[in-house]
Amino acid sequence: MNPTPFLAVRSLAIAFDLGAGGTVEAVRGVSFEIPQRETVALVGESGSGKTVSAMSLVRLLPPNARIDPKSQVLRGGEDLLRLDEGALRRIRGREIGMVFQDPMSSLNPVQTIGQQIGEVLRIHHGLSARQAQPRVLELIDEVGLPQARARALAYPHQLSGGQQQRAMIAMAIACEPALLIADEPTTALDVTVQRQIIDLLLRLQQSRQMSMLFISHDLSLVGELAHRVVVMRAGEVREQGRVEEIFHHPRDPYTRALLACRPGLDTPAHGGQYRLPTIEHWLSPLAPIPELEAEAKPAPTGATPETPVTPAAPVTPAATAGALAGQGHALAAAPLLAVQGLAKTYTLAQGWLRRVRIEAVRDVAFTLERGRTLGVVGESGSGKSTLGLMITRLLEPTRGEIRFGGEDVSRVRGGALQAWRRRVQIIFQNPYASLNPRFTVRQILLEPLRIHRVGANAGEREALAVQWLERVGLSAQALGKYPHEFSGGQRQRIAIARALTMQPEVVVCDECVSALDVSVQATVLNLLLDLQASFGLSYVFISHDLAVVKFMADEILVLREGSIVERGPAHTVYAAPQHPYTQQLLAAIPRGLARRPSLRSDPSSALRA
Repeated sequence: MNPTPFLAVRSLAIAFDLGAGGTVEAVRGVSFEIPQRETVALVGESGSGKTVSAMSLVRLLPPNARIDPKSQVLRGGEDLLRLDEGALRRIRGREIGMVFQDPMSSLNPVQTIGQQIGEVLRIHHGLSARQAQPRVLELIDEVGLPQARARALAYPHQLSGGQQQRAMIAMAIACEPALLIADEPTTALDVTVQRQIIDLLLRLQQSRQMSMLFISHDLSLVGELAHRVVVMRAGEVREQGRVEEIFHHPRDPYTRALLACRPGLDTPAHGGQYRLPTIEHWLSPLAPIPELEAEAKPAPTGATPETPVTPAAPVTPAATAGALAGQGHALAAAPLLAVQGLAKTYTLAQGWLRRVRIEAVRDVAFTLERGRTLGVVGESGSGKSTLGLMITRLLEPTRGEIRFGGEDVSRVRGGALQAWRRRVQIIFQNPYASLNPRFTVRQILLEPLRIHRVGANAGEREALAVQWLERVGLSAQALGKYPHEFSGGQRQRIAIARALTMQPEVVVCDECVSALDVSVQATVLNLLLDLQASFGLSYVFISHDLAVVKFMADEILVLREGSIVERGPAHTVYAAPQHPYTQQLLAAIPRGLARRPSLRSDPSSALRA
């Protein structure tokens, strides 16, 4: 390690006092160094102790945190864990800056961006509001926000997610800190905005010659900007070293798992009989990584109108269709779902008399066959989710047709609409918000069964709920628990089970893995493919993550500002994108060490959009 690091963490151990619930050890004996003018990345899944370790460096921990007396955070021979609050406050923001994961909850909603940046200069440099104004505008301009004066007067809610994160970075670098801590600064951002923020951080680190601690679960991002990597799991360091060593010669099975779990542009598509490896497979030396194949599990009673299919051939759209036909169910020549001229227009009031029309979706058309996946990609605001909500009739279209099996269902009402919703279900992005926190899993799964009168009695409905839970990898013991008692991946499994209790033929997956760790993401994607292979499901898979869509989709639609700008088979769109917008999306995908040389050699190449 560097003999003169900027910061040295020694034997860091942190526990949380839960009162009657006992004590939870969140960090156990963690040691690492942050060299001068280098970037160190802390990587691992949720719950690995990354953020707790980083927050402890400046003692931004909740009151019930207990730091072991043997722990040390050394800065020039001084232990930051033993400073009084006044001395520590002089270091926070001045020597060590912070960029948090969610800028919307971190920024003050009742102060302008200029006031919040100026507050840092006032506290640490004693400047008045007038004296700080020129420096505030310089910082806003440096982080790439256009129209600096207008942005200084804006409130957080008036900025996009990417702009809010740039404002947070401006606050963090206002006092020219020697260390910048960036805690998952791009997790909630689109791929193009993510690219801009990563390139901005890289440019600032190089131009200011500061150290950086970058926290992430995505090793593709880490490979682009880190010099050293510290891999954590369950509060412990599993492996650490130079980024090239970690990527090319990982020693720990957990590190190898993190590198392999996330699909990349070179990952074989699911039709190539490929299954994403998961953490469990890598950590179990006796368990081989299986190829994607349908599991010969029985379907719940009444699961589908037909007998479920277990194809033995490679799982391709053609194989699935052939297997279905082989069971005596001839596929109709017409597509299962056909959308024509679908549009959604919102009318917003501006002032007393003025009305503004916003076209969220403009004349979208596509078809979807049984057993196939249509990928829908684009940035936030492109109309992806609006399209998904209209397909499920959770949002009324302004115009256009939605045909299911040749029948126009875009205007059905009452009982016909309720029957339609049994055939088309949706899995939402955020399982934390889409599951009722006051319902047990039993109530969550039984409610739609009762509403749609599935099952002859309560006992049969409960048996169906148990069978679907087991089908998504959970046990009957989950029935009596509440959503908050499960991890993010387990909650999404419950959401998938809820959707499948209706025995749908089409499932809209609206960013259903974007909020999950890469390892949990791999597990959920594999599950979706297993279910598709077993039951001939059709998916509308909505995401801004093009690598995930490439792995899942047979055909792709690229949306921009509500309109389709490109469409085609997945392999064609990725191999030879025609529209500049598609090319821009593909160019923004993190590629780990593959992108590193060009960015390192030319800092000015960083995007300043």
